[in-house]
Amino acid sequence: MPLTYFDHIAGTPPYPEVVETMLPYLKEHYGNPSSLHQVGKAAKVAVDQARTQVADLIGASAEEIYFTASGSEANNLAIKGVAQARQKKGRHIISSKIEHYSVLHPLKSLSRQGFEITYVPVDEQGIVDPKAVQAAIRPDTILVSIMLANNEVGAIQPIAQIGRITRDKEIYLHTDAVAAAGRIPINVAELGVDLLSLASDQFHGPQGVGALYARQGTRFLPHIEGGTQEGGKRAGSYNVAGIAGMGCAAELAGRDMPETSKKLTYLHEKLINGLEDKIGDIVITGHKSKRIPGHVSLCVKFIEGESMLLFLDMQGFAVASGSACTSLALKRSQVLEAIGIDAATANGSMVISLGKDNTAAEVDRFLEVLPPIVDRLRQMSPLYKQGS
Repeated sequence: MPLTYFDHIAGTPPYPEVVETMLPYLKEHYGNPSSLHQVGKAAKVAVDQARTQVADLIGASAEEIYFTASGSEANNLAIKGVAQARQKKGRHIISSKIEHYSVLHPLKSLSRQGFEITYVPVDEQGIVDPKAVQAAIRPDTILVSIMLANNEVGAIQPIAQIGRITRDKEIYLHTDAVAAAGRIPINVAELGVDLLSLASDQFHGPQGVGALYARQGTRFLPHIEGGTQEGGKRAGSYNVAGIAGMGCAAELAGRDMPETSKKLTYLHEKLINGLEDKIGDIVITGHKSKRIPGHVSLCVKFIEGESMLLFLDMQGFAVASGSACTSLALKRSQVLEAIGIDAATANGSMVISLGKDNTAAEVDRFLEVLPPIVDRLRQMSPLYKQGS
């Protein structure tokens, strides 16, 4: 049975052009970009070109891009780096409960070091209110970290409004744009952000490569020390092939975004409408319009998400339940809790994330396959009462 991949928020298949771009740096162009000889210089050209390509995707300058091994590392570098660099100015940070764990866990570590963290709430659609951010600001606030789009419920946040608030107060603003970059247009100047994290595998680049944008003049200390790479902000030998692939993917994602976004918006609206029509007792989570193109998240009452995933996998569909980084923990999602979903309903969570190669026919088949699975699982569930 052919596989239909509906889990693009966990990772996207690379463009064929990306693979072709990477191959020379896995074979003949094996030099270290830090070396001064011609073998190293060839590798440096690839890194420099990729830095420009990634910068262009988000409206930045090449010198404002710092390569990392992942979006999670970029989040850690931004949050811990700013906290350490600005702690004499203040030790208060603002964030939200719907952030990725690569933001929440560094914040928890900082709280054990004496930093104070304020978590602003979100509404039932997963949206942060800029007024809540403004109300939480104190004289000792040094950083606000709010994600641009939530990977689990797809909600796009009003970062530009928050950016106007933080800029007026001279407070750094970081946004985790891992789920957004390459999917929606991003211009760092228009958003008003000082730091922005992104990951290559979210826009059809290779896994294991990310980047941090840091506006010129933004102070942050390195998280990994021991070398002069990335202006001394991130030590370690360059993953030249991965970085070259990320640059290629960034350029192609920017090129394809208008057409892909239009297609994916159509598909996710078709899917949401079909789910609501064919399956009772479901809750669509996140904002219906202010969401990542191609992203559908829901909770199916009276059954467990894991069971749905296993049955769907047997039918040739790869989907997710909750966040890819939390689903194996077998505990309630902090995002669903933050938007007011009760624990029993949250057990039936499902995240369907479509990609540029998915089709309307695949959506139609999914809408045929899922309802019988739900009916079967509900008949086996002690929580389900017929006609509820």
